Amino acid sequence: MDELVCTPYAVGHDDEGVCLGLKLGPYRILLDCGLTDLAPLISSATPVSQTTTPPADFVICSHAHTDHARGLLALHQAFPALPVYSSQATAKLLSLNWPNPADISPFWIGLPWRQTVSLAKDLILELWPAGHLPGAACTLLTYTTPRRTYRVLYTGDCFLSPTRLVEGLPLEALRGLQPDVLIVEGTDGTLRHRHRRQQENTLAERLRYRLEAHPDRYLVLPAPLLGLGQELLMLLRSHHHFTGYPITVWVDPLIAQGCDAYLTILDSLPRSVQNFAQHQPLFWDERVFPRVRRLLPGQPLPPAPAVLVVHPATPPTHYCPDAIAEWTIFLPETAELEQWQAQLPQAGTTYNWLDALKNSARSGTVQLETYELSFHCDGLSTTQLIHNLRPQHVLLVHGTPNHLANLANLEELQNRYQIRIPSPGNTIELLLNQPFWQPAPPPETTYEGEVIETQESLTISLPAEITQDPRWGAFADTGIVQLAWQGDQLVLRGLSQSDLLLPVPSQTQNCFHCRHQQQQYCRNPASPLFNRQVAPDGYCPEFESSEKSEKDSTD
Repeated sequence: MDELVCTPYAVGHDDEGVCLGLKLGPYRILLDCGLTDLAPLISSATPVSQTTTPPADFVICSHAHTDHARGLLALHQAFPALPVYSSQATAKLLSLNWPNPADISPFWIGLPWRQTVSLAKDLILELWPAGHLPGAACTLLTYTTPRRTYRVLYTGDCFLSPTRLVEGLPLEALRGLQPDVLIVEGTDGTLRHRHRRQQENTLAERLRYRLEAHPDRYLVLPAPLLGLGQELLMLLRSHHHFTGYPITVWVDPLIAQGCDAYLTILDSLPRSVQNFAQHQPLFWDERVFPRVRRLLPGQPLPPAPAVLVVHPATPPTHYCPDAIAEWTIFLPETAELEQWQAQLPQAGTTYNWLDALKNSARSGTVQLETYELSFHCDGLSTTQLIHNLRPQHVLLVHGTPNHLANLANLEELQNRYQIRIPSPGNTIELLLNQPFWQPAPPPETTYEGEVIETQESLTISLPAEITQDPRWGAFADTGIVQLAWQGDQLVLRGLSQSDLLLPVPSQTQNCFHCRHQQQQYCRNPASPLFNRQVAPDGYCPEFESSEKSEKDSTD
């Protein structure tokens, strides 16, 4: 075998989903089936006169999100003998993508982690955790010929950082795999994200602040069927800002289906979550605050404050109370409300959920706030993943064309790998036996120092050879360093001149607590951020506390 052929039926641009065909030797493998219509798949793979011939020999589903799985049921109905594989946890979540999930008999096969499965005598499948969602899997295909062995790794949607309910992708275990082809998602392109725990802390702080500052307010958190909604509930259940906080969280029936499905895969969730579940219910709890309850259709809500986790396919009239109250919607920065509604085609035509909520609220006023909570690798994590795996060919899928192009054009990737961006309907032939020079990975240099502790101070002594590293100049720019604990490790960072220009603000001296921040924009003419959109944790010298202004207005 000299080449691998990839036929992209859908690559995750906008709302088209992901569906990739691979021809590996004599075998045809379909990676995911997020198509809403199977016509491209069937018409391009099967002559009209042979409609009984399946478009692939094997189907592998990376995870249970709709844009990767919604076409599987129709594919199975058209070709009942076509085998479909997934992880064991994904196998318990897949049926939520279709109406009446309890009536669907499983037609897929759940596989354990990190165990080789022979699809054929010379083709082996192995699934690795991918992060992102419980059960999400990286697919490793190994095809062996008398001349050599070929490897293809498909990440699906992946995330290196752990979340509340999912461990991150085990990069250390996959390091140096050197697949011939790596098919990796580039959803967030070259964007940079803050650390996941920092995002969670900021969101929890903002939610707690809104509840305490406005006790007559309902907070609404829209979410899709799986993933975000359950993460938000676990955040409210376990974060120190809400432990024991007397509030009720209401969960709409669609999100509740996902919660109930999570309870069936408890052994696939992180150990910390399993320990939590041994002492109190994971979601539905009437004993410990914050209480979590199901939101039944037509059930009146108690007086504000309260938190609602809802699916945008559920009409707001089902939960908007008759009492006049203020409403605040917390929406993810990357929210895709129309795509979330399309997860449930049986719900009817999509509608503008934001307008519907505003029209249903008797007060007629709805405040909108956005927040960051990432589930995909940012640019730095994606390049780190690629460098650690060291493939020959890289295919970038699942993202807007601009984001994928920005990632593909990075010089550090262009110089090392053969990078392609597939487009639907355009077959890609990858020459696997063509030599391609890759520079050796940089050596991981470590230095040993000494810690000298006295009654007055603490001194860290480092060897002089560290100054020969070209990065030392930037590190020692000012001669001032900053230390911070990260778990059990103490991280040392050199402060640049720009870091010293402004005083380090306290946790409350940021744009979120500033009196001039209105609807996420700075309205202070004296500020360099005037009329600009600001992040909640932003800061400028013209900061004025909003708490002080509120106190002055009441005096």
